[in-house]
Amino acid sequence: MADSAPWQSAETLCLVSRLLRSHQKAFDRPLLDGRDQNQQLFNSAMAVLAHDNSHDPRLIYANATALRLWERSWDEMIGMPSRYTAEEEERQQRTSALQQAKQQDAFEGYSGVRVSRTGQRFMISNARIWTLWDETDSNCGQAAAFASWRWL
Repeated sequence: MADSAPWQSAETLCLVSRLLRSHQKAFDRPLLDGRDQNQQLFNSAMAVLAHDNSHDPRLIYANATALRLWERSWDEMIGMPSRYTAEEEERQQRTSALQQAKQQDAFEGYSGVRVSRTGQRFMISNARIWTLWDETDSNCGQAAAFASWRWL
């Protein structure tokens, strides 16, 4: 039953709204156009991920494209420390890009190597990273989206 999909929970619907609103604020343009944006975002050809702002940020959203790239299920991906999306030797570069995005609230043009659950490596290109803002305008994490990648 479609209602049982974890990405359709009330909590995730709220998160998607926050993610889309924060993207609009960061880049002054929508991430998506049209209706049923939760469905559209989950099934988008671009990969979209988000993590919280805890000390060791954990993934709170990954759409179907991201799940396929990282070869993980929703349950495996959500709650995983986001640093595990990159190989250990790539994590410092990733952290630097996240810090730059945090300082500016948005960053566009990031490229880097990522690794799937099975060790498959891929290069992402021209990614956007932005701050997630909650309903009280408090920073509550970061999100990233990219439509360009290649297997290595």
